[in-house]
Amino acid sequence: MKIAFFNWSTGKDSALALYYMLQNNAFKVNKLITTISKETEAVTMHSVPKDVLLNQVKSIGIPLDVIEIPTDIDMQTYSAIMKEKLNTLKQMGYQYSIFGDIFLEDLQQYRIKKLNEIGLKAHFPLWKKDSHQLVNQFFSLGFKAVVVSVNANILDDSFVGVDFNEEFINRLPSNVDVCGENGEFHTFVYNGPIFKNPIPFKITSKVLKTHKSTSKSNWDTKFWYCSLTA
Repeated sequence: MKIAFFNWSTGKDSALALYYMLQNNAFKVNKLITTISKETEAVTMHSVPKDVLLNQVKSIGIPLDVIEIPTDIDMQTYSAIMKEKLNTLKQMGYQYSIFGDIFLEDLQQYRIKKLNEIGLKAHFPLWKKDSHQLVNQFFSLGFKAVVVSVNANILDDSFVGVDFNEEFINRLPSNVDVCGENGEFHTFVYNGPIFKNPIPFKITSKVLKTHKSTSKSNWDTKFWYCSLTA
């Protein structure tokens, strides 16, 4: 059996990928890994607070390791932090790192390269599956999610803080992937077949945040977030 840890984001792609992995007898997922901001104590990009994350993971029933990342971190420092953690996991006997990526080739190759440097392998249970089919399966399995952040250059604040459902999908512009695979939006999953019980949470407000750009383009610097509380 292949011993694996799972890169948990709190969102729909992670939830569906983990569901697949729990049905796969070739793998044993013994740990979840999540990165959070050291300053805000919230999941990076999704901005889900740590206490809400912990309630979610408790309902899943798989141990979690949290990696704290400074907010304004350069790639060299980020890579060093992750390399140290990956080395520790390899020494513990882990062989595979599981991701919920669907079709971003550059990201997949980056992950594979970094893992190979440590002597670990990557596995992508959703890879190259059709986004619409994945969303339909997500709904049919009974998963429930709320949209917690959206790219403000693509979607306005009416798309954040609402349920991720067929109505949301039907409202999306035609150029937006229904899984948000290009970073158009992110979700928090609060119910479904991988959970022992629904995750309690409240939405308290919406806020527009600006991040430092990591490229020449500024397309990904502004996001609408909704604030969650346990």
